[in-house]
Formats: sequence, structure tokens, C-alpha cells
Amino acid sequence: MKVFISQPMRDKTNEYIKKERQAAIEYAKKKLGENVEVIDSFFENAPHGAKPLWFLGKSFELLSGADVALFIGEWDKYRGCKMEHAACEAYGIKILCFSK
Repeated sequence: MKVFISQPMRDKTNEYIKKERQAAIEYAKKKLGENVEVIDSFFENAPHGAKPLWFLGKSFELLSGADVALFIGEWDKYRGCKMEHAACEAYGIKILCFSK
């Protein structure tokens, strides 16, 4: 089962993002079974000056291959996460939510 992770990243360090993702992955494994493949949607090596829409476009591309989308924390307060959530609803991708 392929899992896409959607999480707010603005104003967070890479270390914090990775820690939050790891906790969410553990949650997904417990909820869905150990046989999960996490789609890498954390763009650490994004082009310098990449705009938010660039990230969203890449995310949609990856989301298209997901069986499940896992939304972390207060995703509903961030426009990119809200758009990813709407795409999941529109295209029938199973949605899970995780908060610490």
C-alpha cells in the first residue's frame, strides 16, 4: 500500500519535519499494516527559489500514485494541504489523519 504524507512545512526545520513524518509513518504502519510504502514527498533538494506552486505540482504528481494520503497535524490551516485533501476526495484516495 502506497502512502502519501501531507504535512504543513512552512517555518519548520528539516529535522522537525523528518521527526513528524517518522511518527506519522509509525502510525500508518499500525493502522494499515507493516506493508506500507511511503512516497517521498519531502523535497529537501528543491531548486533554489522554488515557489509554493512548484511544490504543490510535484506533490500532486506523487499523490496520483498513492493508495492512501495521511494528513498530519493542523493540515486544514494550510492551503497546499487543503488542496491535496480536496484532490483525494475528488479522486477517491483514502484519507487518514494523524496528530501527535
